[in-house]
Order: sequence, then structure tokens, then C-alpha cells
Amino acid sequence: MTAVPRAVCLLSGGLDSTTCLALARRDGFACYALSFDYGQRHRIELEAAASVAKALGAAGHQVVHIDLRTFGQSALTSDIPVPKGRPDAEMAAEIPVTYVPARNTIFLSFALAWAEVLGAADIFTGVNALDYSGYPDCRPEYIEAFERMANLATKAGVTGQTRLRIRTPLIELTKADIVRLAVELRLDLSLTHSCYDPDPAGRPCGQCDSCLLRKKGFAEAGVADPLAR
Repeated sequence: MTAVPRAVCLLSGGLDSTTCLALARRDGFACYALSFDYGQRHRIELEAAASVAKALGAAGHQVVHIDLRTFGQSALTSDIPVPKGRPDAEMAAEIPVTYVPARNTIFLSFALAWAEVLGAADIFTGVNALDYSGYPDCRPEYIEAFERMANLATKAGVTGQTRLRIRTPLIELTKADIVRLAVELRLDLSLTHSCYDPDPAGRPCGQCDSCLLRKKGFAEAGVADPLAR
């Protein structure tokens, strides 16, 4: 009997990571979801991640606690205003203040460690290089570089035991494409959370970059967002 391949899936509880986890499940992987409590102001996303992992039948779900507030320099971890109401051109013009220094490198490094322990050859991440907020660690060249490093820096890689792959099935999709894919996969998108600056009840602000990109994606896909206010 052929063993079911394992994969580590980064899961924030947002639209992209939820769709990515669903794709990994569809493709036959036993998925181990990995989320991070890193001192983010929108920690409500961790509740969304737990709900998504349960709903999609993840084989395991770990929440790693690291405090990136120690370093600051991001509107997501420091007392810096989250930009609101920005047009698309302004979002794409520069790396925004919501960028968290080295966040994806840190997250992928933890995923790499867990993958090696699990004997998993695949790490899934929902990074996107089209409709995104200009983060340098969402680009294809970054992912390719990390994958090369992963195979140089691990026992599994250097012994030839496992060829580690960083899978980014959403990287060339628009936000509207991702919404359509999520609908095709019959995902319950009411479980997801995208906002960078939710109110005390966890409701989305509707005006931060992430909310606006989500709104644009749903509108272009012709799909009603269950979180719309």
C-alpha cells in the first residue's frame, strides 16, 4: 500500500493560505498546518486558522509562538498606523509599512524544520506575486532561492533522502483567480480572515491594503464575500 505523502502547509487563516491548504489536500497530501503567533496586531487570524485547519481535515496543526515585536519596524507588530484607503497604484509602488522584516524566511525555516522531522518533501505556501502588497518575500525568485538553500542546509537534502520542494500554487494567480478557485474547491470562506486592523470584535476594517485587495478579488470574480460589511 502506497503511503500518503506528507506536506507542511503555512496557514494564516487568510483567503490565500486557506485555498493553498485545500489544493494540497485535493492533490492527495496529508497536510500539517503551521501557523504563527508572532505578536501581530491581528491575532484574530489564529482563530481563523484553527477553524480552517479543522474544517479541511488537516492531519495536524501547530501554532508556533515567536515575538517579532522585539524587532518592530512593521505596522503589524508595532504602534505604527496601518495604511488605509490606498489605491492599487500606491500599494504597488513601494514596500509597505505592513511588511514584517524577514517574516516569510522565518516562517519557511520553521516549516522546513517540521518537514524534515515529518519526512515531508513538500512545503506549501500561499504567496502571490500579482495582486499583493509589494512584499519582497512573495516573489518567485525568493522562493526559488529558499528552495535551493533548503536542500543545501538540511540533513534530508544533503544525504539525498528527500528533495525538498517549496510549492506555491497561487503565485501567478490574481486575487480574483484565487476567489474563483476557492469557490471551485467549495471552501467556506466565512471561516477566513484577511484584515490587518480588525476592530475589537474581530470584524474587518474594510480599508487596509489586505481588505481592499480581498474586496477587489471578490468583485472581479463576481462572488459575494461572506465577510463584507
